[in-house]
Amino acid sequence: MENKITKKDSYTIIEVLSNKFDAQVAPSLKAELTEIAGTNEKNIILDLSNCRYCDSSGLSAILVANRLCKNAGGKFVLCGLQQVVERLIAISQLDSILMVAPDLERAEAEIVK
Repeated sequence: MENKITKKDSYTIIEVLSNKFDAQVAPSLKAELTEIAGTNEKNIILDLSNCRYCDSSGLSAILVANRLCKNAGGKFVLCGLQQVVERLIAISQLDSILMVAPDLERAEAEIVK
């Protein structure tokens, strides 16, 4: 299993268990995101605290999650970014369009605001 999915009352937490968020992991995450969105879930937290590496496939999956939540009128929060992944998000200028929280606790607080 590459991802751990935890369903809460008003949101879903997806924890990427792999230390690499790349072309090996991203397709299954995109499929899970589409399935979750299909159940009318509109608030998703993506926890990347285990990921020490992310490539363009991982960024693409992040953007899919953000778009699905936005289209449903919900919130998407990214949390637990390691320094390398955080730098990639900043270089890609995605930090201006994505909601990023330092940890899961703060991400949950953002969702329930």
